[in-house]
Amino acid sequence: MSNKEFSRRDFIKYGSSTLAALGIGTLVGGWFDLGDGVVAFAASEGYIVVDTKKCAGCMTCMMACSLAHEGRSNPSLSRIQITQDNFAHYPNDIAMNMCRQCPSAPCVEVCPTLANHPDPKNANVRLIDEEKCIGCQKCIEACPYTPSRIIWNFEDRHAQKCDLCVNTPYWNEEGGPSGKQACVSSCPMQAIKFTSEIPIQNGSSGYDVNLRTKEWGRLGIVSE
Repeated sequence: MSNKEFSRRDFIKYGSSTLAALGIGTLVGGWFDLGDGVVAFAASEGYIVVDTKKCAGCMTCMMACSLAHEGRSNPSLSRIQITQDNFAHYPNDIAMNMCRQCPSAPCVEVCPTLANHPDPKNANVRLIDEEKCIGCQKCIEACPYTPSRIIWNFEDRHAQKCDLCVNTPYWNEEGGPSGKQACVSSCPMQAIKFTSEIPIQNGSSGYDVNLRTKEWGRLGIVSE
């Protein structure tokens, strides 16, 4: 298979390690150069998945995220957003919106300063270097999901997103893919989980999973 015959879809299918073994493209700093102007990103080694049927809408995860990253309790600064529809019925009344660490990340592609990038030092997690962010908000517009998984910090004037707690200066825990995540640790319903496996990318089924135990069957809700 030549570089010209290779596509982004193939990159996601086969993965960066397989391509390197085949000698297709060059991996540098989390970016995979396939030649002929085609660039892809090394897949993140960490993801957040949720179970909306377990979520109580308490927003504890939002408070924990804001405190760990910003040092202040402000749900609007949380990198995970819990939204509720008061006119909908369970289980469609609550949505848990978190960054998907997309294998093919539109927000990374449009960043003019490379502030938004896969970080090879932290398992290629897609994160934003807030010092390099110029506030153009192109990443917010490029995110294909509603609400955007990129958060605009209206207080400090920069974009920010879930970094799997790689950078949590106000939390005395080691974060990142090999450590803890504030939202996972704080959720009283255990409705949030970290996984190193790439979730299914079609729709929300890969990120909204069943985290219920057999006890939930007593409530008439299907368990694992």
